[in-house]
Amino acid sequence: MTDVLRLTVLGSASPYPRAGNPCSGYLVEGGGTRLWMDAGSGTLGALREHVGLGRLDGIWISHLHADHCADLLTAYYGLLYADVELAAPVPLPAPPGIADRLAGFLTNGPRRSPVEDAFRIVELHDHHRAHLGGLTLTSRAVSHGMPAFGLRVETEDGARLAYSGDSAPCDALTALAALADGCATLLCEADLAQPSPAGTEAVHHTPEDAGRTAATAAAHRLVVTHLGPFLDPSEAVHRAATHYTGPVKYAAPGRTFEVART
Repeated sequence: MTDVLRLTVLGSASPYPRAGNPCSGYLVEGGGTRLWMDAGSGTLGALREHVGLGRLDGIWISHLHADHCADLLTAYYGLLYADVELAAPVPLPAPPGIADRLAGFLTNGPRRSPVEDAFRIVELHDHHRAHLGGLTLTSRAVSHGMPAFGLRVETEDGARLAYSGDSAPCDALTALAALADGCATLLCEADLAQPSPAGTEAVHHTPEDAGRTAATAAAHRLVVTHLGPFLDPSEAVHRAATHYTGPVKYAAPGRTFEVART
């Protein structure tokens, strides 16, 4: 039996939610496992349309910008103080410093908020590898001007999904392309309407960059996400397709993609 990964887009807006579109967040299902991949502003409500917090097997966070992790704050209250019966803390692979970042925001008195009661935090590093239920998660450091990671999700049967997180097409692109190599689907950010000005550090892709990344990675399909406010989705898809000959789709909120074994 062929295992299939299912990617559901909870939100894909940048850098703040739009009407009908939360920030970055995705539900990944496969191998009997449910993973919340990035928890940007507004994605918790969208997640609950598909799965309750108490039925998650894990949460993975690419970096600590609010449009990728802010809903961990409300998830904390849901896990500990609401209607969720939590048998054990939810596994949370995330960048270094996540525990103190959460506690710093949530603590309102002399006692530090018990974020570890809600989340079993594992700090990511380059080449971090973890098994979560029926999924294997491989994280790679990417270039975003801060600790940031891309992710490869793989089922035991070989269905593969690669996610760029937020990353620029700079020195770390080689690692990102290797991460995506052989994947059926590459979910890649395309935030910038125009390239970064000369002399400034790039921290995102343009749609053309996303197309080149997909081509270099030999991905079977490209899904562009995390579009900035000056990019129309149809324009972003068209521009990415000028550098990539495979199918290009937009990560529209609510859309589900099936990722079969390559």
